Amino acid sequence: MSLRERAEELAAGPLSEAARQGVPGRINRALLAALAEHGLLAHIFRQSEGSYLPTSAVELCEIREGLARHCTEAETAFALQGLGAYPMLLAGGPAADRWLPEIAAGRAAVGFALTEPDAGSDAAALALTATPAGDGWRLTGTKTYISHAPEAEVYSVFARTGDGRRGITAFAVPRDSPGLRGDHLDLMAPHAIGTLRFDGVPVWRDQLIGDVGGGWAAAMRTLDLFRPSVGAFAVGMAQAALDAAVAHAAQRHAFGKALSAFQGVSHQLADVATRLRAARLLVYDAASAYDAAPGTSGHLSAMAKLFATETAQVAVDLAVQVHGARALERGHLLEHLYREVRAPRIYEGTSEIQREIIARSLFA
Repeated sequence: MSLRERAEELAAGPLSEAARQGVPGRINRALLAALAEHGLLAHIFRQSEGSYLPTSAVELCEIREGLARHCTEAETAFALQGLGAYPMLLAGGPAADRWLPEIAAGRAAVGFALTEPDAGSDAAALALTATPAGDGWRLTGTKTYISHAPEAEVYSVFARTGDGRRGITAFAVPRDSPGLRGDHLDLMAPHAIGTLRFDGVPVWRDQLIGDVGGGWAAAMRTLDLFRPSVGAFAVGMAQAALDAAVAHAAQRHAFGKALSAFQGVSHQLADVATRLRAARLLVYDAASAYDAAPGTSGHLSAMAKLFATETAQVAVDLAVQVHGARALERGHLLEHLYREVRAPRIYEGTSEIQREIIARSLFA
């Protein structure tokens, strides 16, 4: 059984059961524990001689695609846990030693705190400041659309300690830090996402992620690894939507014949199937290129994320159209996917940003 098939099996079984225990828009701790119990978190938090090693981008894609096909809640919990922790894993430091064992075991939820109200696509424009104070710093500012906020046990927080990208430093900031407050955000797809407000939050040198001034590199290395797997998430959702549409078109009759007999339906499904195969090939090509030479495949990752997320939007929309009004009912698979599929075209770089990355690679 392949890793993707194993993820699908778990997503259709115990992980779906754990997902149903959760409250929409809040961290599902039973689901995090189940991801650890069934060994999926172990694939991204590999241990060797007491330290953690980065995962393979291909394996990350296989797991995310498999989970997304049957349980998007499990996929999102898995992805957010990895995204939030990987700055620590990649950059190292005392914070990694403190937090990674708890995160990998599913006992501590973690958030990736980069985005700000005025620093989204232009992430380097972040304004949250780390002002020197004695042997440490004080954090002041706001982060928004932060994964697992405001309930995570710890956040990888990116703050400004100087000018430019080399003036960005990352810190591991516990939820119970003095001066840290947060609020939930109620999104179209009810994920555990929120806003964090830092009012002179104290941080010390043992909370550094990597080195002073190394925060931007830690953030970009993390996003570089995870970006192809956003495409894999989209591929999993697109496959679920196509499966549902094909099954419905085969059994649903109108005007005396199955919907699949109408070319207006079957040819559109054929186009989606073709795009889906192309998207999957792009995703795993980009992931393989990353594994072969990290840091050199950004344009391929951008192509994969762009094409896969746009394809998933088309696939889900068509599946809703094939099903008709029943797909709009609250609780229907496609109603769920329709809300889930929109966000990946925005987070970790909008489709427009991906096109900019690709265009720049053409003229480099």
